[in-house]
Amino acid sequence: MTDPTAALSFGAAAAEYDRFRPRYPEAALRWTLDGLPAPARVVDLGAGTGILTRGVTALGHHVVPVEPDPGMRTQLAAATPGTTALAGSAESVPLPDGDADAVLAGQAYHWFDRDRAHTEVARVLRPGGTFAPVWNVRDERVGWVAELTRIAHLDHNAGDVTGRYADFGPAFTPVEVGEFDHSTTLTPDDLVAMLHTRSYWLTATPAERARVDGGLAELLATHPELAGRATVELPYRTIVLRAHRR
Repeated sequence: MTDPTAALSFGAAAAEYDRFRPRYPEAALRWTLDGLPAPARVVDLGAGTGILTRGVTALGHHVVPVEPDPGMRTQLAAATPGTTALAGSAESVPLPDGDADAVLAGQAYHWFDRDRAHTEVARVLRPGGTFAPVWNVRDERVGWVAELTRIAHLDHNAGDVTGRYADFGPAFTPVEVGEFDHSTTLTPDDLVAMLHTRSYWLTATPAERARVDGGLAELLATHPELAGRATVELPYRTIVLRAHRR
């Protein structure tokens, strides 16, 4: 069971979260929803500020966001005109049986009580519908990115998703894995601000926040790939775990 305090820590930084967190590449979203009718009815579980909701909407689908944190729902409404998130969670989805063609979870599945969530997702999906958690994972094959992870304690939640989440239970077909490379351009200040939207930093003590920020400042000032740069390219791998409702 995940820490509910950490899982609900993001609302205090909702505007910054929406501004600095990476988007999902179109190719990843198209692969995720491949084979579904157009437009499909898609539920975005743990929708946050609507980053995934907006990406899927831009492909022409109808998205129903579900989010437990009121601060995140407020930001989603502000950043996503015409869309209002439902108050709910992966373990208690406020939608009828068989209502969705797809249920997605962007940067959220690792917070779920998985057994309960699998039951709810299976209930909400029509037979043959798609369930797909999606993550933007920093590409730690790049040396400075691995050092960033160490300094800012970024390995405590999502981690190695392909190794940790092998199946979604008996109601679903075996998991397929899709992986897509992309990057986001940030100034050094933007990079620090983005890291301040992570659950570890949001729930840390003042002393621990200061320690993390000092390490980040040193990394930015001394690493040969970062020092003196006006912008940095932060590389990501978007990983999708896709299965279908039996």
